[in-house]
Amino acid sequence: MTKIECILRPGKLENVKEAVNQYGIHGMTVTQVIGCGLQRGRTEVYRGTEYSINLLPKIKLEMVVPDEIVDDIIKIVVDNARTGEVGDGKIFTSKIDNAVRIRTGETGETAI
Repeated sequence: MTKIECILRPGKLENVKEAVNQYGIHGMTVTQVIGCGLQRGRTEVYRGTEYSINLLPKIKLEMVVPDEIVDDIIKIVVDNARTGEVGDGKIFTSKIDNAVRIRTGETGETAI
């Protein structure tokens, strides 16, 4: 099993979620986060004073999927989240040793 963590633009969440659901992945966790990378924030003016906002709102999407479909899921996310501009986000993967469904006690891939 592999955990896929995606940092996305907030406006791209619905596109990615629908595409991943159509592929057959329904279990995911979505978190509103703030952060910065190459985008380095932006400058805004409030009441005549200029402010630098270097932490921008993003969405963190997490899924645990079987190893054999990781590449397919990554391609789906990239295809549906890319705008071509700085700030499109990142995808991180990490191996998961085990998963346990608390309600039934199932373990491994059957728990996801």
